[in-house]
Amino acid sequence: ADESMISGESERVKKEHGDTVYAGTTWVEGNIEFRATVGVSGTYLSEIIRVVENAQSDQPEIQRLGDKISAIFVPTVVGIALLTFGINLWIADVGLQSALLRSIAVLVISCPCAMGLATPTAVMVGLGRAAKKGILVKGGSTLEEFTKVQKIVFDKTGTLTTGDFTIVEDHYDGIDCEKALGIIHALESKSSHPIAKAMMQYAQGHTAVEVSHVKEEKGRGVTGQSNTGENFFVGKSDREEWDIALYVNESAVAYFRIEDEIRSGAREAVQWFKNKGIEPVLLSGDRLEKCEKLASELGIQSVYAEKKPLEKIGIVRKWSKETKVAMVGDGINDAPALTQAQVGISLGNASKIAIDSAEIILTGNEQMKLLIDAFGLSVQTYKTIKQNLFWAFFYNVLAIPVAAIGLLSPMIAALSMAFSDVIVVGNSLRLKRKKIH
Repeated sequence: ADESMISGESERVKKEHGDTVYAGTTWVEGNIEFRATVGVSGTYLSEIIRVVENAQSDQPEIQRLGDKISAIFVPTVVGIALLTFGINLWIADVGLQSALLRSIAVLVISCPCAMGLATPTAVMVGLGRAAKKGILVKGGSTLEEFTKVQKIVFDKTGTLTTGDFTIVEDHYDGIDCEKALGIIHALESKSSHPIAKAMMQYAQGHTAVEVSHVKEEKGRGVTGQSNTGENFFVGKSDREEWDIALYVNESAVAYFRIEDEIRSGAREAVQWFKNKGIEPVLLSGDRLEKCEKLASELGIQSVYAEKKPLEKIGIVRKWSKETKVAMVGDGINDAPALTQAQVGISLGNASKIAIDSAEIILTGNEQMKLLIDAFGLSVQTYKTIKQNLFWAFFYNVLAIPVAAIGLLSPMIAALSMAFSDVIVVGNSLRLKRKKIH
């Protein structure tokens, strides 16, 4: 059975009488007779979908810094305006009209428009720039959350790797390379399996041997026969250190080691996040030895392998309680974990449920580079929000005393207040062209 959609395991899983098979997986060889033990709502796939929906509804709302400031600032300003009126009328004795004008000037100059614009203008520009790069972000709060992550979790197959296989090593025993690859060329050209395509590509340029009675045995390999009566088979190796073998008359004569191609930019992305002090983690349903080998090549120290979807969600949920976590995945098996991370990140060619579960979708070709860009843009957007809030608050702190002592008329105060809005909007617009490091 091909259980990759559920577990992330890239290799086929052998099933025998009495074994459990899961809805949502693919039977790849022959026929199967099975007995349904649960209804549709009780399947493993349905349970994953349920977990995703529940986790999405459990995510807390992010409290914006601007909202917190405004909640205190507005009643404080109203109090200052009343105090200004009282002091000017009864202590400074400037008269009712002047006292009233000064208190109005305080209210006008301190109108929190700039504070209200500080966050949405920066977020709007940041999201727009991200979209132009092929980074789709579901909501401005995600940008803020991404800047605070301390752990970034990667799935393996289809995320750090492309899902395309390549031959990385071969060994010939009792047959010359030209003949072996000629046989492989002839046999694998009849199969559409991803490994067969990789073997076919590896044998390109070698003259195909004439074979007949070619038959693909799904889940095992391809058989055929030469004009001289030799029987050929290319499929799973009988030696653990090799993945694929070529057999002639049931004797193994050539061995091949295959690997899933590492996605372009994966090494650079892992190293970039490590340099930022963010810990990269590999969390996969694939076999331990494959995960450890990939992690070693990419420079990842923390490896969690052979994990099913509900195990993944438990691990990510535990981490999320301890620190800020981002999760990058592409499969159905990643969807529950994506919802439990503070920031779920999916690739544009991922499964629909993974895209629906993620807050950030990377749609371009260089997706690992886009991951770095997404983080850099999030940092710059959050930095712009803080600059806007500081300017809006600092401006009011300076302007309120000036208005309170009568140095600003309500008309001038209104003009000055509008000027602060222009500065905040202008600072946000700088984000469109600002260099992202």
